Amino acid sequence: MPELMEVFLLISVIFFAVLTQSISGFGVALVAMAFLPGLLGIQTAAPLVALVALTLEPVLLVRYRLSLNLRAVWPLVLASFIGIPIGVWGLQGLDEDLVLAFLGFVIAGYALYALFQLRLPELRHPLWAYGAGFLAGILGGAYNISGPPVIVYGDCKRWNPTEFKANLQGFFLLSDLFVVLNHAVGDNLSTAVWEYYLWCLPAIAAGIFLGLVIGRRLGPAVFRKVVLVLLVVMGFVLIF
Repeated sequence: MPELMEVFLLISVIFFAVLTQSISGFGVALVAMAFLPGLLGIQTAAPLVALVALTLEPVLLVRYRLSLNLRAVWPLVLASFIGIPIGVWGLQGLDEDLVLAFLGFVIAGYALYALFQLRLPELRHPLWAYGAGFLAGILGGAYNISGPPVIVYGDCKRWNPTEFKANLQGFFLLSDLFVVLNHAVGDNLSTAVWEYYLWCLPAIAAGIFLGLVIGRRLGPAVFRKVVLVLLVVMGFVLIF
């Protein structure tokens, strides 16, 4: 059985991560994977966060379902299915310190990109979707952070805010389902992972409920900036 302090920290991180995505449409993996690898080890954190995400995303997809553009989502999903097994396999063979450092670069890089509100050129060629999806699949399979390539792609496609959130939930749901299946095949869904997941269920429910309430009454801009600053700090902690 996990120690009480470990469970408290785990529940706090999962609640904050779920709250973040419930308000802004993304962030559960970015927030959770900034903290949990150092607490549980990446071999446990990666499949655990995939299970948490797979629990959250159907709820958010129901909320944004009317704005979902399946034609935009399918190329991303199909390409991610190729990248996910590569990422899951890589998780088994890489040194954990190197993995955490790389994860720190990804998290800090994305957060800085978002904080400085950099705007990349509009992408028109359909092949960009497959490239973004493939990279997202590798990152999702290995580190559960498939979001950044797709978020940047969606920004470059100029998706409006509602379509942006809906498309992200559609992609995340299908991608994370495949991630969990690959973790199952790779024997990564250990007894410890399921035990931690059961501890997280109340935090997931509370994060969804509070996030949906706040999302109706409060714009996510200020909250998201706080999260991004925290991600920059945690990214550099993982790097160094």
